Amino acid sequence: MEVEPNDLLLFARIVEAGSFSQAATRVNLPKSTVSRRISLLEARLGERLLQRTTRKLVVTEFGASLLEHARKVAEESEAAGALAQHRQAAPSGRLRISLPADFANLGMSSMIGRFLERYPAVNIELDLSPRRVDLVAENFDIAIRMGDLPDDASLNARRVTLQRFGLYASPCYTAVRGLPEHPDDLLGHDLLCLLSRSGGPVRWALTRGKVKWEHELPARLTANSPDLLARIACSGAGIAASSELFAQPLVRKGELVRVLPEWDLPAATGWAVFPGRRLMPAKTRAFLDMMEEVFGSGAGA
Repeated sequence: MEVEPNDLLLFARIVEAGSFSQAATRVNLPKSTVSRRISLLEARLGERLLQRTTRKLVVTEFGASLLEHARKVAEESEAAGALAQHRQAAPSGRLRISLPADFANLGMSSMIGRFLERYPAVNIELDLSPRRVDLVAENFDIAIRMGDLPDDASLNARRVTLQRFGLYASPCYTAVRGLPEHPDDLLGHDLLCLLSRSGGPVRWALTRGKVKWEHELPARLTANSPDLLARIACSGAGIAASSELFAQPLVRKGELVRVLPEWDLPAATGWAVFPGRRLMPAKTRAFLDMMEEVFGSGAGA
């Protein structure tokens, strides 16, 4: 025989309050509903729990034996509520995050350090594998993903950054091979291209104002890491498509120069994706808020 825990909780509240009326007020239910639920519970159990008189309630012998279990249900309910309230007030527990290794190494490392310092009760587990994890099935709290997102009603997303892309090469490469003056000139160069999810190089669609140039280009090397492409370009291997996030530090050091600076590749939006729960855990909310604090409202890398 299954007994509804909520009915046991209601029984404990009635005994605690001393009357159906006061219990109904405490649990915010009509008195008639409270009385009906207790009557149904008694019918299900086949025993009376309370003797009702016009002046007071008397707990029966069977009711007294059941009251111990009902009070345990009430105590567990209160403990669960206190735990939830505490977790909302103070972020704690394990936070599982999936994100690209490039972004973690350069864009996120200092922020994660600050987060750990600010929230000492949170432990972080990072998954830097390139696979697209199933957040719900694999119990991840957050995933950082770049570009367009597929429709998924079980997930929510918050924009956290916008990565701008361009073409870069090393001074030693341009000294030998020269600088292209127009995108058509790229056909005569060694090109280091991003690898698409479907395999093969990502098409270079360059824009200059309202002018657009797009071409299927032969790639000397493809990789799914814009950071790695920028670093390989530093060795003089060719012209790389890379994000400003990874290339600009190397430009400032003189290890890379911008190629065709008036032409831009499409930007990529960075999203923080998380399960679409009605109540977001405090640890998740705190991490998303810090990402917005560090990266701005998705306005830049």
